Amino acid sequence: MIAPGTQLASRYEIVSYIASGGMQDVYKANDSLTGEVVALKTPQAGQTNKRFKQSAILSARISNYNVAKTFDYFEEGNACYLIEEYVDGTTLEAATLDVIPQIDPHLAAYLMLRIAKGLAASHQAQVAHRDLKPSNILVDSNFSAVKITDFGIATLADELFEEIIAKNGDLTRSTSGTVKGALPYMAPEMMFRKPGDLVGCEADIWSLGALMFRLMTGAYPFGEGMMVPVNVEKRQPLSWPRFLTGKAQYTPLSNSIIGIVEKCLVYDKAQRPVALDVVRSCEELCFHFAPREFGVVSEVKWSTGFVTSSRGAKIFYHNDSLYGAAPAKVGSKVVFSAHNGTPFPRAHPIVVCP
Repeated sequence: MIAPGTQLASRYEIVSYIASGGMQDVYKANDSLTGEVVALKTPQAGQTNKRFKQSAILSARISNYNVAKTFDYFEEGNACYLIEEYVDGTTLEAATLDVIPQIDPHLAAYLMLRIAKGLAASHQAQVAHRDLKPSNILVDSNFSAVKITDFGIATLADELFEEIIAKNGDLTRSTSGTVKGALPYMAPEMMFRKPGDLVGCEADIWSLGALMFRLMTGAYPFGEGMMVPVNVEKRQPLSWPRFLTGKAQYTPLSNSIIGIVEKCLVYDKAQRPVALDVVRSCEELCFHFAPREFGVVSEVKWSTGFVTSSRGAKIFYHNDSLYGAAPAKVGSKVVFSAHNGTPFPRAHPIVVCP
């Protein structure tokens, strides 16, 4: 653990510890040269410094608003460090599924477009992530910033996967926490690869489809644990829940997103769309995006109700705007977007929290 106030490379001053992943420790730091707040990352004990440097070089090649930018790499003592763009927020996992059972189609379309744009830029730079999942995507409080992160660390994870394959024959038998966390989003060519097999950008498209399925349904597309490789090999994903298309307000958009996701989850990698194709498909969708806010259901009538927002405002909603399997009850905590209305603003979409 690096203590706050520690200065590295005569430039970066540690402000606070942020988090620890399976491969790295992350700190918030001040860059005294530019005056910017940055994220400082360092590999955990046992990781290869040479591979970490190679990862930094690869990730620095990507320049896109939807990818956390790599600014610097340096070595000091026996340690190496990566300086990355700081996002004042949290992971996509924490911002969505830790709060609500699933996201609505409008937010899904918006997020898929932003993530696909980040992947398109990285693939154009000939850089594949290979470990895309909700915990590797950072968002701010209102989702205006959506940034893929850890392209470099994904290369370290790939090295670990290669070691496991050499030892066990394939990844599906591993007890590694890193593998278990990646498995539900892992493409079949990664999951069942043999020593020397190359895994490219097509794997990111599969992972994008898998993470969108998870965000939209709250479930992993091929289950969890050791059932994932079994279901993937049998080409047996879970069925889409009925609530996605259960209301006319959401049916057209939900069906369109389902179609895009299913193309991403095609077993044959050669038949999957490239990232730029996914971007174009998402840009053709009819959706709106507005910041989400929290509230509590204060009144429920036959087909309508009211929400008291966290700002204290009285917000009207119609049951047609409710999305998901959970019903709204007095006292239910909800997430919604507010729109102008008379005599009260209107909530749409609105999702009940667990």
